[in-house]
Amino acid sequence: MRAKPWDLPDGLWERLEPLLPKRERRFRYPGRKPFDDRLALQGILFVLHTGIGWEHLPKELGFGCGMTAWRRLRLWQEAGVWERLHAALLAELHAAGEIDWSRAIADSSHVQAKRGAHKPVPARSTGAGQAASSTSS
Repeated sequence: MRAKPWDLPDGLWERLEPLLPKRERRFRYPGRKPFDDRLALQGILFVLHTGIGWEHLPKELGFGCGMTAWRRLRLWQEAGVWERLHAALLAELHAAGEIDWSRAIADSSHVQAKRGAHKPVPARSTGAGQAASSTSS
């Protein structure tokens, strides 16, 4: 049987789990136990794969409610989890010689322009402008 795209392989979970922020529970009034991170991640993957709205995540799947998944995604994004996972996986692939860097492309959504970088010369306008008069001398 083929795995579904939102089924999280154990190997990937083992890499991701240490990157997740730890939540300390209060001793005296601990409140409700937080929903399982792995199941929340599977709920996130289900929503992203299917394109359904967060509020429509079926509870029957066992991934919790959509708002829990959405809040967890936001928390992990703010904590830099995805950037650290991406860097860790790239480092692991690079160490194994599995990345062909000659085929890499720098994308402006991932590469920042550093302050103090040389600014390009402004391009000359190609828009309509006033032409020189042919009747004046």
